Amino acid sequence: MGTGSLRRVADASSIDAEFGPWLSQAAILIVDDEPGMRNFLVRTLAPHCKHIAEAEDAAAASAMLDRHHFDVVILDNIMPGKTGVEWLAEQREIGFFAHAILMTAYADLETAIQALRAGAVDFVLKPFRSNQILNAVARCLDRVTLLRENQLLRHQLQATSDHLLLRDKLIGHSSQIGEIRETIARVAPLPTSVLITGESGTGKEVAARSIHELSDRAAKPFVPVNCAAIPADVIEAELFGHLKGAFTGAASNREGLFMHAQGGTLFLDEIGDLPMPLQGKLLRAIEDRRVRPIGSEREVPVDLRFVFATNADLEGEVEAGRFRADLFYRINVLQIEMPPLRERGDDIRELAELFMSKLAVQLGMPPVPIGPDVAAGLLAYEWPGNVRELRNMIERSLILGRFPVEMTRKTDKPMAAPVPSRTDLLEDIERRHILAVLDECEGNRAEAARRLGISRKTIDRKLVDWNG
Repeated sequence: MGTGSLRRVADASSIDAEFGPWLSQAAILIVDDEPGMRNFLVRTLAPHCKHIAEAEDAAAASAMLDRHHFDVVILDNIMPGKTGVEWLAEQREIGFFAHAILMTAYADLETAIQALRAGAVDFVLKPFRSNQILNAVARCLDRVTLLRENQLLRHQLQATSDHLLLRDKLIGHSSQIGEIRETIARVAPLPTSVLITGESGTGKEVAARSIHELSDRAAKPFVPVNCAAIPADVIEAELFGHLKGAFTGAASNREGLFMHAQGGTLFLDEIGDLPMPLQGKLLRAIEDRRVRPIGSEREVPVDLRFVFATNADLEGEVEAGRFRADLFYRINVLQIEMPPLRERGDDIRELAELFMSKLAVQLGMPPVPIGPDVAAGLLAYEWPGNVRELRNMIERSLILGRFPVEMTRKTDKPMAAPVPSRTDLLEDIERRHILAVLDECEGNRAEAARRLGISRKTIDRKLVDWNG
């Protein structure tokens, strides 16, 4: 490589560092009727951006938006037939969410007001230098990223109360967890959709995050959506977005979670609780990789990977007519079943020790020792709430300064009586607790399962066992 080439590479790296990390991943559309201006912008931006497209007029630009997703549109105002401001206003009304930079040689107040009303976020006055347009694009990308991150954080705070410790990574050395790690390592680099099944609290989101982190999309967003936690009347708008005025309360255009996950992974948890009318729209979005925001005339292209999870028996739901068969077959390409905690042997103690050390630091309290008696009690318990219940029990023990009596089994002297069966004290405590919650819910098993953090099938099975 010659000196000139080395200098150009160094200059490009310097520019990328100066204008932030998002520039190299950006897709940009240039709309201008002057070939010379388009050529200048392409030469300026192409070495630093992932994708550059050109359009010579408003009609060509509209066709481009129908086919591709763009992060930023750089738009000339004075063009034949239709001004840039007029085109931008029309696009906002039919479903256009990307940020727009307006180029103009006439910086009058009226044009500025019209452009702001149409949704332009920045101005560049002609003539301009290359670093000015690079700065404008970098500001747009920073703003897009900040807005999406804020909305994702708000969504996650509203949608889940799970502790962040549950999302770190797959912990344990049991054979089941080893097989799951191996499967994840094989499927993560592929675009294949994955369905993760298992009881509530078994770590389905942890597995989904592991798939994302090991994929080529790791630098892009991981967007978790709990379909059971979003009211049925707003879930479509949450997923697909909406335009201003599309329904009562829609005060502005809003991107949906599909678009927030652009380039990354969308994790749809509790997919079995998705309302039937929305299942068909989800199927089409998965197959076409396009979504139509509520009130929009345009379908927006999306590039993302899908991971699904459920604690329900989807095949049974299909047979009962509560889940679409075509959607089930579409998402059930590769299934990963998360084992219940009670089947993971010494993983229970490993997880307990992890939670104890982490939570002790967070709460500023001394760790409670996990001795042989406690370890025996942890292994003997059924853990109907799985890892989530274990974590909550550890936190409760830290606060009280001791483990619950029922979590301690004496191991330092021989037992006078036979080894207790499943009807021992722990079983009795579990039975009384589940029956008490059922009584509070007036016999509503689905609501009791939700409060307990276990599946409806687990309650059904327990009641059958208890009734003989």
